[in-house]
Amino acid sequence: MKDTKFKPGQSGNPNGRPKDKTPATLLRKSIADDLPDIVKKLVELAKEGDVQAAKILIDRVCPPIRPQAMPVNIPIGATLPETGGNVVDATLNGSIAPDIGSMLIRALAEQGKLIELQELTERLQRIERQLEARP
Repeated sequence: MKDTKFKPGQSGNPNGRPKDKTPATLLRKSIADDLPDIVKKLVELAKEGDVQAAKILIDRVCPPIRPQAMPVNIPIGATLPETGGNVVDATLNGSIAPDIGSMLIRALAEQGKLIELQELTERLQRIERQLEARP
């Protein structure tokens, strides 16, 4: 067996990683110390027409607006495939956005799986009851 410097279960660095000495921690501390001056300079640059400085400030103060889906009105069919067809038609004619149509089709597919699982469960229970009732 090869003799190694460190034994199993023995740390190669018993004192551990030095606290607050990593480059990222030092950078964060430096920025935090100078943050008021940095923000003041960014504001000055933005007022002078520096678009990047303005973007940095605006991105921090006003986060981007997230799109919100509007309610969708699609006729519900007698079956899931019929409803799916209505979703496809609405997507193709522009009544709903393609990403919304895609989400609705996926939701219908998942609903179909749930119905199938429920039907299989009920069928299995009927078969088990029939088998138990046999002499």
